[in-house]
Amino acid sequence: MGQTETEIVVVGSGIGGLCCAALLARYGYDVVVCESHSIAGGAAHGFEREGFLFDSGPSLYSGLSSSPSPNPLRQVLDAIGEDATWLNYDTWGCCLPEGDFDTTVGSEQFCQVLQTLRGADAVQEWRHLQQIMKPLGAAAVALPPAAMRFDLGALQTVGSFLPSLLKQTPQVAKLTGPFSRIMDGVVSDDFARHWLDMLCFLLSGLPAKGTIAAEVAFMFADWYRPGVQLDYPQGGSASLVAALVRGLKKQGGDLRLNTHIKEILLDGDRAVGVRVRNGKEIMASKAVISNASIWNTLTLLPTLSPKLQKFVKTRQATPECDSFMHLHLGIDATGLDDLACHYIVVNDWGQGIDAPQNLVLISIPSVLDPGLAPPGKHTVHVYTPGNEPYAPWAGLDRHSPDYAALKQERAEVMWRALERVIPDVRSRSSVTLVGTPLTHGRFLRRHHGSYGPAIRAGQGIFPGPRTPIKNLWCCGDSTFPGIGLPAVAASGMVLANTLAPVHKHKKMLQDIGVLSG
Repeated sequence: MGQTETEIVVVGSGIGGLCCAALLARYGYDVVVCESHSIAGGAAHGFEREGFLFDSGPSLYSGLSSSPSPNPLRQVLDAIGEDATWLNYDTWGCCLPEGDFDTTVGSEQFCQVLQTLRGADAVQEWRHLQQIMKPLGAAAVALPPAAMRFDLGALQTVGSFLPSLLKQTPQVAKLTGPFSRIMDGVVSDDFARHWLDMLCFLLSGLPAKGTIAAEVAFMFADWYRPGVQLDYPQGGSASLVAALVRGLKKQGGDLRLNTHIKEILLDGDRAVGVRVRNGKEIMASKAVISNASIWNTLTLLPTLSPKLQKFVKTRQATPECDSFMHLHLGIDATGLDDLACHYIVVNDWGQGIDAPQNLVLISIPSVLDPGLAPPGKHTVHVYTPGNEPYAPWAGLDRHSPDYAALKQERAEVMWRALERVIPDVRSRSSVTLVGTPLTHGRFLRRHHGSYGPAIRAGQGIFPGPRTPIKNLWCCGDSTFPGIGLPAVAASGMVLANTLAPVHKHKKMLQDIGVLSG
């Protein structure tokens, strides 16, 4: 059947897996990344149809166009010496029950929105919240993710930041609880509370009562500062993935596409490699790393010893976020001269921000990057972010009339949301693609098409990268620090650092300017 040998195998080329693998290659390890799909990037990959370039997943980026930055993905790019070309903007559109308006990142303009919609009392509450969040934001960024590792070596890498961390001790307890504890004590205005719930949902897939305060503090430190801008990678998310792949290969790492892992190989309770669907084996002398979700990772394991069954049972019971619906369109851009790059549509605050299909995101990245579409055209991506239930799709045959009918029915909320921005969009469309939870499961190997674990702040924590199976590690959205692009990049970076010798880790921190020499 054939067998090859390496030091480390990474299962999956999502952002977390690529960050981990590229850093491990930088540290001098022989690394092989196995990706089931024909395209790298996992949920962040890009694809082309009829001259239109589409993002499959994230479209909102910040903290990436300048360095140094507290964004873990920026720190990884600095460490591997790669980058994308970043296009900047600061304005996005809102289509809310209160009406349609544009807003900008930064503190002042949103206060103007609040003044118009809700009056001076709401503005006063928001400014009070900003004052409270300022020291919390400082605490959230006091320890660079690049310095973290999950072993005793952290005493040396994290130890350098202890003086600044100790200054923030009074804030640490607040950061570990749900953001709602902070919000409830400051903000009573209904619209401002809805707005904060929405921001939390975009960060974590959960409203304020389920989102850890540290995530929100990080976001406040980034978004609500003078002169802040949002970022978009020229060429779409595919160019960001390409930068990570370049970094991997430049250091001698190997990316193997169309390589579906069928099984993680064990010798007793120790991971020793993987078996590919074609029967070939890749043996790993130091580590097997899964960038797949925890549910998908467990399906790759053979029957485990009784003492490991508790691990399997516990992790299988991890609660999951809902999935996505996607609408990818190529449209005629004639007369559409005043579009924003992004829009947020909320149908009904009263349902709760996490109600099925209540929140819809619209991305028109060709407004910033005309190269994403043929001349005179726009590329459009509309999606319901982690609020599409899996139950209606369970058991459906993708080729059945029932599936086609449900696609049409469940896509309607995205069409209606987009019509608030472009009323005649249906007649403008020449390319129409609809993605479902089953699409997520098929192309992204996502369990139930899920966005990731629904681990609520104050009720549980994301586990670290270590498993009870020796030499088997995990990174990505099922591991600490959790869901979202910065978080999965951090998970990959922390794991790579954990496996690297401390002296190489400290050298990396010096090279990217996080640690003085």
